Amino acid sequence: MAQLGNGFDCASKSEIDLALATGIDPSRIIYAQPCKTKSYLRYAAQAGVKQMTFDNADELYKIKACFPDAELYLRILTDDSTSLCRLSMKFGASLDVARELLELAAQLELKVVGVSFHVGSGAEDPSAFVKAVQDARMVFDQAVEVGHDLHTLDVGGGFSHDTFEKFAGYLGEALDAYFPPHVRIIAEPGRYYVANAFTLAANVIARRDIPDPTDSTRDAYMVYLNDGVYGNFSNIIFDHQHPIAQILSCANGIDRSAEGIHYSIWGPTCDGIDVITQHIELPGMLDVGDWLFFEEMGAYTKCSATRFNGFSDNHEVIYISSEAGASALLDY
Repeated sequence: MAQLGNGFDCASKSEIDLALATGIDPSRIIYAQPCKTKSYLRYAAQAGVKQMTFDNADELYKIKACFPDAELYLRILTDDSTSLCRLSMKFGASLDVARELLELAAQLELKVVGVSFHVGSGAEDPSAFVKAVQDARMVFDQAVEVGHDLHTLDVGGGFSHDTFEKFAGYLGEALDAYFPPHVRIIAEPGRYYVANAFTLAANVIARRDIPDPTDSTRDAYMVYLNDGVYGNFSNIIFDHQHPIAQILSCANGIDRSAEGIHYSIWGPTCDGIDVITQHIELPGMLDVGDWLFFEEMGAYTKCSATRFNGFSDNHEVIYISSEAGASALLDY
């Protein structure tokens, strides 16, 4: 990523370490966590990671004590009510207090260089970006009046793979309307970049037959996989996703012309919330040892896997590339 000219948005010391390990210059890292641990702040100072966000007065006093040379971004509150994962309930300064915070930063002789916002992860309303840009423009003007020299706007994340072009269009028009070309624009499109990063394959470890809840004359089946919501399917709980199962291999064969078989799909733990799919119809009789696969399992999956009930969070990764892709990577 560093070679592509990208920067890194980090939320902790460990993420800063991962970014620095790529060889990137610390100036291309932003510590975008408005409420930071003191020891992490001191580490950022030691590592030369100057850019960071804040959204309250207590954070300014902390930064003054631990890293007075930091370059600060005021994170403002947004309307993320239509987003899958709301963040404004936890972070963001309202416009009512923005000027006060800018004045306090000036009094503390801290350097505010930009404004940041985040309309929520998995945003569903593109007008939220437009309103956030308008609010950011207001805060930029207030900062100039207070005496700060702002040069960067961080438009956050919230971009989804299926709506990226539409949302980017709204955002681009708003930026052209409210900000001059010399203002640097940065973003955090992590979800968009990794949405298609991998396809997940999971093994059927158990099966249980039950009456079909939709048709008492038919059988249905509960199948249990070697992965669940405490593993790579954590996106179901944390990211409100609905992964769709497809049959990868089936010893009994797949008859796509026959009537589908009804399944519910479960994870391996003893927890009742460990359910992947309540109801799905698949064109084959699954049994122990068969495999299902789930596409677009890149965002918020492996990163939040745990070891609940003693199951491993270390999953085998198989890299698959097209011939053209392999040629580009291996330079032949």
